[in-house]
Amino acid sequence: MIIEWKYKETEPRTLKAFLKEKKVSKKMLAKVKFSGGQLQVNGEEVRVRHTLNAGDTIRMSIPIEPANPHLKPSEKSLDILFEDEYYLIVNKPAGVASVPSSTHREDTMANRIRGYIEKKQYMHKTVHVVTRLDRDTSGAMIFAKNALAHSMIDQNMRKQEVEKLYQVIISDVMTENHSFIEAPIGRTTDSIITRKVRIDGKPSLTEYWVEERFNNATLVKVKLHTGRTHQIRVHFSHIDCPLLGDDLYGEKSGYFYRQALHCSELTFKHPFTEQLLQVYAPLPNDLNELIEALRGK
Repeated sequence: MIIEWKYKETEPRTLKAFLKEKKVSKKMLAKVKFSGGQLQVNGEEVRVRHTLNAGDTIRMSIPIEPANPHLKPSEKSLDILFEDEYYLIVNKPAGVASVPSSTHREDTMANRIRGYIEKKQYMHKTVHVVTRLDRDTSGAMIFAKNALAHSMIDQNMRKQEVEKLYQVIISDVMTENHSFIEAPIGRTTDSIITRKVRIDGKPSLTEYWVEERFNNATLVKVKLHTGRTHQIRVHFSHIDCPLLGDDLYGEKSGYFYRQALHCSELTFKHPFTEQLLQVYAPLPNDLNELIEALRGK
C-alpha cells in the first residue's frame, strides 16, 4: 500500500520530523526500512534525514502483511457501519467475542474480519483490532486495514482523541440527569477477570446522561473519559446501580440474558483524511425489545 502526502509548509524540515507529526511510529519506519517498504520524495528513494521543501511529494510504501495462519477465517456476515481503504468499523452482535481465546476459538469478530478480508482479496491480510468489546456487549468496533493505520489511530486512542459513547440500561432509577463517576479501578485480588474500585487503582472517569426513566430502570448515555477494563460495569455497580442483566457485577436478570450495554457512537478525526468521522451503531433488537417491555411495566 502507498501513502502520499504533499509538503505544504514554507520552512524546510526533515522527513523524519514530518513523519513523526503524521504519527508514523519508529516501529513502522523500521518495518518500511527492513521489510520491503520504501520512502520517496518526488519519485526518488530517500532516508529519513532528507530535508523537505515546499511542494515536495512524499510517498511511503508499506510492506505487504500476510495473514496469521493461526486465525481461522469465518464466513459469518458483518454489519458494516463504515469502510474505506484504511479502516473498517462494524456493529458487533452480543454473544460474539472480539478475539479468539481458549473458550472461543473460531467464531470471533477477528475470525469474521479475516474471512471478509479473504473474500474481498485485500492486499494486506493481517487483522488489526483497534477497539474491543466484551463478548456480551454489542456495538461499534474499529479494525485497521494495515499496521500504519493501526499505529496512527492507536496514538489517537492513547490521547483520548477517539470519543466512545454507549447506551446502557441501569437496574435502578437514576435521579440525576447528568453526572460523573470518578473512582480508581484495579484488579480484584482473587480473579484475573473482574475489576473493582480500589484506592490504588488507575484513575477512571465516566460521564453519563439520563435518556429515559422507567419504573425500575433507566436508559443512560455514557461517555468514557478513560478506558479501563469493564469501566462502565464497575463504575455503575460501585454506585449501587449495576447494569441490567450484568451477573458479573450485579445480579442475574430473570428476563434479560446479558449486560444491557451497547457501544452506539464513535467520533474521531480520521488520521489520514483529517476529516471528523462520526459512526453510529443502532441498538440491536434485544435492547429495543427490552426498552419497549420496560415502558409497559
